[in-house]
Amino acid sequence: MKRLHILLLSLVCSLSVLNARTIQGTVLSANDSTAVIGANCRLISDGKLITGVISGYDGSFDLDTEVKTVMNLEISMIGFSSTTIIIESGSKNLNLGTIYLDEGVALNEVTVTSNSVIKSKGRTIIYPSASDLKSSATSISLFKKLPLAGLQANPITRSITVDGGTPVILINGVPSSIDDVNALQPKDIEKIEYSRFTPARYADSGNSGFINITLKKRNDGGQVYAWGRSAVNTAFVDANIRASYHQGASQFTMQYRPSWRNYQQVYDNTTESYIGDDFVVDLEEHDRNPFNYHYHQLNLKYDFSPNAKTLFSATFSAMPMSNKSRSIARTIDSELGTYDNNNLATSNDFTPSLDLFLRRDFNDKNTLEVQVVGTLSSSDYRRDNNYVFSDGSESSYIMNVDSRRRSLISEISYIHTFSEKTSLSAGIQNTVSRSTNTYLTSDYKPILSENNNYAYIRLGQRVGKCYIALATGAKLFWINNDLNKRNFIRNLSSAQVSWNINNSLSLQGSFRYSPAIPSLTALTDYPQQTTPYLVSNGNPQLKVADNFLYSIGADYTYKKFQASFQSAYSNVNNSVISDINYLGEGMFLSQSVNAKYRRVFQNDLTLRISEIHGFGVNLYMSLTHYQTAGATWSHKLTSFDGSVTLWWNKGPYTISYWRKLPGKYLNGHYVGKDENGDALQFEWQPNKHWTVGASWMYMFDRKGTRYPAWDYSSVNPSYRERYIKNNGNMVVLSVSYSADFGSIFRTGRRNLNNSDNGSSLLKL
Repeated sequence: MKRLHILLLSLVCSLSVLNARTIQGTVLSANDSTAVIGANCRLISDGKLITGVISGYDGSFDLDTEVKTVMNLEISMIGFSSTTIIIESGSKNLNLGTIYLDEGVALNEVTVTSNSVIKSKGRTIIYPSASDLKSSATSISLFKKLPLAGLQANPITRSITVDGGTPVILINGVPSSIDDVNALQPKDIEKIEYSRFTPARYADSGNSGFINITLKKRNDGGQVYAWGRSAVNTAFVDANIRASYHQGASQFTMQYRPSWRNYQQVYDNTTESYIGDDFVVDLEEHDRNPFNYHYHQLNLKYDFSPNAKTLFSATFSAMPMSNKSRSIARTIDSELGTYDNNNLATSNDFTPSLDLFLRRDFNDKNTLEVQVVGTLSSSDYRRDNNYVFSDGSESSYIMNVDSRRRSLISEISYIHTFSEKTSLSAGIQNTVSRSTNTYLTSDYKPILSENNNYAYIRLGQRVGKCYIALATGAKLFWINNDLNKRNFIRNLSSAQVSWNINNSLSLQGSFRYSPAIPSLTALTDYPQQTTPYLVSNGNPQLKVADNFLYSIGADYTYKKFQASFQSAYSNVNNSVISDINYLGEGMFLSQSVNAKYRRVFQNDLTLRISEIHGFGVNLYMSLTHYQTAGATWSHKLTSFDGSVTLWWNKGPYTISYWRKLPGKYLNGHYVGKDENGDALQFEWQPNKHWTVGASWMYMFDRKGTRYPAWDYSSVNPSYRERYIKNNGNMVVLSVSYSADFGSIFRTGRRNLNNSDNGSSLLKL
């Protein structure tokens, strides 16, 4: 009997060990990278201590626990600033790598702690420091300060780009827009997961990069957040209002985002020529192009989570939008003489959608997600181009069309985790839509439909200090464009390798093949005359553009200094460009066509140093070389661009300066220059509820935003200078207010955009 008892006791202990989870890491001093011996490391769950240890002679610690829910790891040491790291739910062992502690520095009873940066599975995970959070009144201000190579945050447009493109953005795993990011308070952000590599799951989206923002977990309660800004010297208003309440298994969220512009001092100066076999005309045009728009984005969301393994979510979104633009121009025409043209374009759009999502975690290794999104969209577009010639004659070109689109997006996704080192994911996405465009001037009413399918599978494997991810997928796209039917079947494949050499240095490499299939808009065959010389149309014969992308990079961190370098090469065969051809009898055709290739070789460097007596700087530099070619032409361009962000924080005051050094880009015959911009910002936080700010944008620049462009086409060579004078020396005031009632529990993981942003309408 004694032996039986010993056997049973050993079995129970063995089962306990098998179910245990190990959290480990190393605590070092941020001042000199030496080990912090005796640091108190504790795991906290629901306010209760689970277990704790002190760091060893090399700063390392190991914590064993059977708890699989979300926990907080608190690390503290006398003479150092404490830090807290959220440990997500799961049963896998977790190595947090190196955690740096700053020597404690008190600023008005606020302790400064450094960013905690972890490299995991080819991604960078950042826990923003207390000082960065305190010196950031908005989420865009926070992103400007973080060491995220390739990411650019623009405080004027409140936008984020990764390597020049729009990233996939998730908030708590939920696909979101930049407007959702702008509605967040920096203090609510727990961590940011970042990669310049777009995951296979979103490879069909055309996005660049990946951002997943995890918000701090809270219990029942509510929160109200309101932010707004307006310029004192021009018609410029933006706002965000967000209210949330969580009770038991339910959470309710309402978000409203209005925006309004009314710019009257918008100017275009253009010189161009139309050159045909037997016809040449030179044009010089000076325009004033006032425009205004307003939109009102409303989201209503309900989450229901009866237990930790199940989540149901329903989101209703609606955005009415109105645009109006005019062109008041005087044209000097070598063929028709001098004449005036007055163009007016208006658009009224409305896009409501309903998103239903279900997530089920069967166990710690298997997860299934199902989502269905239905969207109804309408657009009423009116454009009237009027020309009054010197002899008194007039011409008018009218493009009036009503568009109605119905679509259903669905996805099933499965994730299986074999071990801490190996994971497998697979899924299939489908979009079906039906669009009806009614051209009012001709009663032409084409019906356009699409059936877009994307299936993928991805395998991730960690081998020692290396992480390898391989993915492949198939895209099947059927389009019925009135009388034209097109079917596309293409492969999408990618590979990613990352090597964490040590706590300071890591290397990355990636490859991606992604075809760009023409859209409904590009394939629409309906010619429309827009000027006395120009007809615009889609191109039903467009081919698929094949994009091959290769990149290598390195990240280096030493105390409060970070540096990142990346070299990337992109080769696009059958690249799609905008081109103009001569039709005869003084008429020209503008449409999208396939060129031979577009090649881009880019090298960029990011340098960051921060938390030096409240001061920090983030510098980005990029050198890019472009090559494009068609059957009988080729062009080359080398361009430099960059940006710099400087900030200083002292107590409730923050001063920052941001400047963008715009670069040029080449596509086909067209050369454009990025939008310029700079902003000097002052922010004051008198208490935890209010933030007041003032910004001076486009400093000492009377022309404001400028968009120069060139076209080297042999048929339509041109130069255009556009500038928005309303933005010059713009002074913007902002204010925000937040209040917490209890606290909010945020959760949810979803995988599709919660509306259909596709279109079948070409707006000229």
